[in-house]
Amino acid sequence: MNGPIIGIDHVQVAAPAGCEAAARRFYGGLLGLEEIPKPAALAARGGVWYRVGANELHVGVALDFVPATKAHPAFRVASVTELERLAARLEDHGIDVRRAATTEIPGAMRFFVDDPWGNRVELLA
Repeated sequence: MNGPIIGIDHVQVAAPAGCEAAARRFYGGLLGLEEIPKPAALAARGGVWYRVGANELHVGVALDFVPATKAHPAFRVASVTELERLAARLEDHGIDVRRAATTEIPGAMRFFVDDPWGNRVELLA
């Protein structure tokens, strides 16, 4: 039976106050996500929003921030070649790239990194 939910609109990751510059360097600069404007009513709360295909990633400010070390967004990359290029770029910028065993998810190559505040992020092709 199909329910009324038709998809995922956005995923939010939490970050500490003052996170915007680091978010732009990591999510915008290193991962290449397209920043989109936050609605005026929400902009004063801080954070940054990004377009990810037909969906969005919201980096939101949490006053009592604690990094998510298990829960995480997973971003699909266009190809294994692009995934490897992205891993190299992240490593060149001092990001620890943790590769997953190729047998864990059949047909998927993937790795994990931490965003600037310690949130887990998965990238896969």
